[in-house]
Amino acid sequence: MTEAAVVVGSGPNGLAAAIEIARHGVPVTVLEAQDTIGGGCRSAELTLPGFVHDVCSAIHPLAAASPFFSQLPLADHGLEWIHPSVPLAHPLDDGTAVVVDRSIERTAVALGADAGAWSRTIGAVARDLPKLRPTVTGPFLAFPRHPVALARFGFMALWPARLFARRTFRTERARAVFAGLAAHSFLSLDAPLSTTFGLMLGGTAHSVGWPLPRGGSQRVVDALAAILRSHGGAILTGRHVRSLSDLPSADATLFDVTPRQLERIAGERFPERYRRTLRRYRYGPGVFKLDYALDGPVPWRAPECELAATVHLGGTLDEIADAERDVARGRHPERPFVLVAQQSLFDPSRAPEGKHTLWAYCHVPNGSTVDMTARIEAQIERFAPGFRQRIIARHVMDTRWVERHNEAYVGGDISAGSHGGLQLFARPVLSVDPYATPDRSIYLCSAATPPGGGVHGMCGYHAARSALRRSFGGRR
Repeated sequence: MTEAAVVVGSGPNGLAAAIEIARHGVPVTVLEAQDTIGGGCRSAELTLPGFVHDVCSAIHPLAAASPFFSQLPLADHGLEWIHPSVPLAHPLDDGTAVVVDRSIERTAVALGADAGAWSRTIGAVARDLPKLRPTVTGPFLAFPRHPVALARFGFMALWPARLFARRTFRTERARAVFAGLAAHSFLSLDAPLSTTFGLMLGGTAHSVGWPLPRGGSQRVVDALAAILRSHGGAILTGRHVRSLSDLPSADATLFDVTPRQLERIAGERFPERYRRTLRRYRYGPGVFKLDYALDGPVPWRAPECELAATVHLGGTLDEIADAERDVARGRHPERPFVLVAQQSLFDPSRAPEGKHTLWAYCHVPNGSTVDMTARIEAQIERFAPGFRQRIIARHVMDTRWVERHNEAYVGGDISAGSHGGLQLFARPVLSVDPYATPDRSIYLCSAATPPGGGVHGMCGYHAARSALRRSFGGRR
């Protein structure tokens, strides 16, 4: 009988796993519950005809930095990256904005008294990224190839982001922009290790940029699907997997789901100790998201915001840190930290001529049912007076909508699990091979494994390598 593999879930990690298996000559089939592939990497006309919105992921620094994606002929299959003039803008109440430029030097100079501090921290991570990438994109217990660079990064990364920003930077401008970077962690900025995300995202802004895909994030998974099919892989949509009985026979099955879902589907095949570990897996905050059709560009007070596809709204370090602390404590901040993407400024295919799209979300407690529309729009209006008059239509997603759209986003958690504490490393277990389960034919390939959330495919790639070793005899 021919060896075969099945992958459950067609997000970037599921498709990456299937591609790596198919590249080694093993027949593979991907099963997707929804009618369209992509998981958290889809696009749709959510508001009005002709307005293309990214349903979840929008800006893709981790895809640009992905070691696995760099091996694939994505451009040959229709994926074109657009790099905005600058990766990020962070407006302040004085009508100016802090800009993170691709150039370390230009960014540092603009920060004045913090030029040296920025270069020694974010700039150092950007310069070390080629050395750090193999370690930070794989299992935590793997032996580091560049221990000195990793130690330099790790010493900074251990700090809570609020404390790190206060100790490192002298100006409120530098502290504010670092807080926005660190807030991508979904953690309280008073939590240890929250600095990790600020360092890595700032470093990728300098080293590879924060690009967006022309035509929408759907183009990323469409290109991955085309590559998979070119290697003989198959994709079947509308295939809900609730138990192992819903699966075809295979030598290896890889699940792009979260640990609790894996326990419900395949728990009967695992020892009780491993089942308890899966059930104890912690989910993080959810998101409340808005998509807009606009009759013109956002009227930012700070003209620098027109140069960036990504804009962070939250004001100062303490404002952002207090908002994220509220969320971590189960509260809804009055002034939430808001992440904004204005793709149509750089990609005219996203909206009819003269019109624009806007993508915005804030963090909320897991499973929240509170409508954050007014609070998000107040934050946008704070830095772009007259914004509300530009709105033609809006589409609202609370945590329930997010989870219905993608069952892996439990309670609206788009990171497939908290990155707090040991779970930053132990996803879902602390192991040299966290992708493998006690059953030698079952694997976990979702963002609930290292290196965690984001569109990079590395969780799927490493899970596929594990399956090739254990289930297919190290097949090369």
